[in-house]
Amino acid sequence: MQIPVPDTPGIALCNSTDLLDSGLAVPFDVIYCGQTCYAFAIRYAGKAYAYLNRCSHVPMEMDYQPNRFFDLTGHWLICATHGAMYSPQTGMCRTGPCRGGLVSIALTESDGVVHWHTSPHLQSVVF
Repeated sequence: MQIPVPDTPGIALCNSTDLLDSGLAVPFDVIYCGQTCYAFAIRYAGKAYAYLNRCSHVPMEMDYQPNRFFDLTGHWLICATHGAMYSPQTGMCRTGPCRGGLVSIALTESDGVVHWHTSPHLQSVVF
């Protein structure tokens, strides 16, 4: 289940057309629980989703090539380290040695732009 959108202003991430169904992800940096982390946005079945780029089994980045998270079928997000598979709609683990699911990041789309939203444990990186 996608998390509800917080009452925080959206931070522009990319154009909506940059996210193709089951295609390459758009990466971005966040601060999660005080640590700088990588995150990614993808589109699946017409809807945009975002997650921390951190497997729930071992806190390692998941992409097997830069910005590639989908398996060959285009229906599952896969961890390159040990093959755990996650639902692109919910981030929940479906197969593999994982615990729980991916950390979801709230997204909204308006006027052709995808925005992500901060939360108490998730903040933007200030450069």
